[in-house]
Amino acid sequence: MTGRTPPRAGSSRIPTTTARTTRPRAARPRAAQPRAAQQRSTERRAAEPRHGALSALSGGGRAGRGTGPGRIVRPPAARAAAVGHTGRRHDAALALVLVLLVVFAGRLVYVQGLRGEAVAAVALEERMSTARLTADRGDITDANGVVLATSVERYTIWADQAQVATWKRTSGGAVVAQGAADAAQEIAPLLELDPAELGAQLNGDTTYVVLKREVLPEVWRAIRDLRIAGINGDMVPQRVYPAGNVGGNVIGFVNRDGVGQEGLEGALDESLTGTDGLYRYERGLGGQEIPGGQREETPAVPGEDVRLTILRDLQWKAQDELDKTVAATGADSGALVAIDIPTGEILALADSGTVDPNDPGASPADSRGSSAISDVFEPGSTAKVITMAAAIETGVTTPLGRWEVPYQYTTENGQTFKDSSVHGGLQLTTTGVLAKSSNTGTVMIGQNIPQQVRYDYLRKFGFGARTGLELAGESPGILHPAEAWDGRTKYAVLFGQGVSVNAVQATQVFATIANGGLQVQPHLIKGRTDAAGTFRPAELTPPTQVVSPETAATVLTMMESAVDEGTGSNAAIPGYRVAGKTGTSQIWASDGSVGITASFIGVAPADDPRIAVSVIVNNPRTSEWGGTVAAPVFSEVTGYALQMLKVAPSGSEPQLFPTTYE
Repeated sequence: MTGRTPPRAGSSRIPTTTARTTRPRAARPRAAQPRAAQQRSTERRAAEPRHGALSALSGGGRAGRGTGPGRIVRPPAARAAAVGHTGRRHDAALALVLVLLVVFAGRLVYVQGLRGEAVAAVALEERMSTARLTADRGDITDANGVVLATSVERYTIWADQAQVATWKRTSGGAVVAQGAADAAQEIAPLLELDPAELGAQLNGDTTYVVLKREVLPEVWRAIRDLRIAGINGDMVPQRVYPAGNVGGNVIGFVNRDGVGQEGLEGALDESLTGTDGLYRYERGLGGQEIPGGQREETPAVPGEDVRLTILRDLQWKAQDELDKTVAATGADSGALVAIDIPTGEILALADSGTVDPNDPGASPADSRGSSAISDVFEPGSTAKVITMAAAIETGVTTPLGRWEVPYQYTTENGQTFKDSSVHGGLQLTTTGVLAKSSNTGTVMIGQNIPQQVRYDYLRKFGFGARTGLELAGESPGILHPAEAWDGRTKYAVLFGQGVSVNAVQATQVFATIANGGLQVQPHLIKGRTDAAGTFRPAELTPPTQVVSPETAATVLTMMESAVDEGTGSNAAIPGYRVAGKTGTSQIWASDGSVGITASFIGVAPADDPRIAVSVIVNNPRTSEWGGTVAAPVFSEVTGYALQMLKVAPSGSEPQLFPTTYE
């Protein structure tokens, strides 16, 4: 039998015709074969590779798509095997997808369930913004609580230009305003700025541009209510001084950043400043705080309030009288110190031409502090009070001691001294020497005090040492050791030359004499009140006894004669007994020129001392004498102070020592 042997039932063998066959070839006649050989041939062909089938399965040719006689037709078993293989791949893919879904679901459960709070916290932290809460600076008040320095709420308005550029305002779905130009039109009237100029400031990509400083709270609130993205306001307290220049030299001022620069504002800056707080808030896309969002606040701790010993009205009176005197006499400057004798409280610390802390730039830099503590001068004849106290305390003389006083006197080492005006020989008591302010008489008395003792008493009364005032820049003055004094200085110090002091030191001498010889530390601060409202009085050094009460009382009576019968008559106050001493000394300038310091320091009432006041006038042109230039200022200011303090007038006539003898 010729032709192809048909495949067996269930055989997977397919015809070996290749995909390149396009039409059937003529069948070749074949010789008849025995059945066994035919079966072996069939089995061998079944074992041979089926290239046509593989090519068809792999899509390598056109054999699976032909329609002609060359089409390869899969047997049912082959198609079932191919379908089975595809199904397995589908199952594997499905299984992979299911595994991924399980992993994703597990991760979602882990993130939202097990770590949900942590993720939410991270997201919230990214939305949080922190603002500094500026602590209120403490107030400075006078002794009666009158405010001299305080802080008021003000705002610095600034813009984030990048955010302003994205801002839009809609109404009914339509954009009615947007961007820098429209924002400027809305804000400019509130800030009283030109819209075009403001628009230029808002245009750009800078994240911080200051638009205006020291803006009132109500103006900032109006701007804030516009809700323009990128427009912000920082609360920056503004320091104000309600009394203007009253006490300006003592109070000082702050700079734009609120840092103390001069006076007590500078010296007590840390105490006044307080501790800033923090405000953390949740912000939206525009950088604005989300209403009802997360908030955290650490409150600021206000600075301490400082209560001074100064009386505002007395300080004003002192400054006013100094300014008038400087103008009337053509002087360079003037200073005044008023001390409450029993307590050491400074009731006034005044300078002429005082700085106004609200506008410190209007005053020269060298006149913004207190010359009463920073400038020193030779005390001149006011220092004769110390010589008299030392002489009486050590037994050298008494207030009734008798002295033949010449106009000119030469010491044993050849040093010649003169009085201020020519005179013949005077028969003066020790009291008379002080009252007439005789240099020669003072040298004659003082030369009997050992040199080191002279130094010791100057030191005891406070010369050469700072008083400890809370202000920066206090000068200790100049007091050289006794062994450093030359042949002239050891006598000159007896009448206030060769040494220098500041005005507070000079006033302290008279306050000590009037306080029974007990020296109380002068001070400017009564105390401080902290954020909890607790008032802490100022801590002072214990008083020291400089001379005995008896000596102090004697010298006080001697000083009273200087007003009644001597050079200080212009210091008299109607109704009150006054004790005091005039002074005139030279000022040696760096260029070699010589000027004059005219002074008067006194106490009232002399019968029950309450207040000690010094007046210093530098380079007066109309007169060089303290009794003429400074004593009238003492009278005006001290009389005003006694009325303010409600001090009763003197109730008795003075029992004075005689100033001369026959």
